[in-house]
Amino acid sequence: MSDVTTDVLSGEPHGAIGAQAGKHWSVGRCLAWCALAAMIAITVIPLWIVLRTALTPTRDLYSSAGALMPPSFTLDNFRRVLGFVTGDAALADGGSGSEINFSQSLLNSFVFAGVVVAGQVVFSAMAAYAFARLRFRGKKPLFALFLLSMMLPNIVLFIPNFILIKDLGWLNTYAGMVAPFCLVSAFSIFFLRQFFLSIPYELEEAARLDGASYFAIFWRIVLPISATPLATVAILSGINAWNEFFWPFIVANGDDMQVLTVALQAFKSQTPQGAPDWTGLMAAAFLTVLPTLALLIAFGRRVVESVQFSGGK
Repeated sequence: MSDVTTDVLSGEPHGAIGAQAGKHWSVGRCLAWCALAAMIAITVIPLWIVLRTALTPTRDLYSSAGALMPPSFTLDNFRRVLGFVTGDAALADGGSGSEINFSQSLLNSFVFAGVVVAGQVVFSAMAAYAFARLRFRGKKPLFALFLLSMMLPNIVLFIPNFILIKDLGWLNTYAGMVAPFCLVSAFSIFFLRQFFLSIPYELEEAARLDGASYFAIFWRIVLPISATPLATVAILSGINAWNEFFWPFIVANGDDMQVLTVALQAFKSQTPQGAPDWTGLMAAAFLTVLPTLALLIAFGRRVVESVQFSGGK
């Protein structure tokens, strides 16, 4: 009697079906890996071009434009943008001679992003817990308004926000830069609320039986077990704040208050020799991308897992 059995529905041997399934699975995995490799290449190649240009001496830039590796490595471009080289020395090296203080701009970006992250994590977590656990009149309509605000373009709020900051006398100050960003974020509130809804009610009921207040429950129970979503909110809001250009450019474009994105634009426009200082510009651009890249490499998987978890609730 034959050991090969026949599938009732298809009439084909089970062995043949298994072989075909294995073949299709292998082809699918191959296509998936090819697509992933293509996406990685699309992401990494521009970053490598930026780094390659930053490491190339200015005099060799155009002669080796099509080379994958720079003909000789140099860190002079990074020294120029960090202010370790004088303007005359930068001109002698082939740079534009721009006197922008990228070290101060780097500090301004860290302060701006840090304050925004701290404000959004604290206030968004408190608001999200209120929407997830507390009962109060108008809770659902108010939460719906928060969700609707995510559909509102930021440019719509630019004029009233600018008038308010000007009337407060906060132009060219850290307060003026962070004011529209540090208090609330509709996405952060929605994201954290979805996670807080998944926390078992039994934990809070046990704490209330012991006499704990809502704030004590929030501080001692909810926050410690919400480290991953809080870190995700911090990373996403930090990346957005680090890459913000339009608002800091409008309200704080003084030389001592420029963030990195604004300093890059100013560095590009200062071209005494008639052409952009591409090597210096790419060095400054790489310094701007480096913190974001480090965050994504260190915490990228946690962000994806947290977004998937909260999005499924």
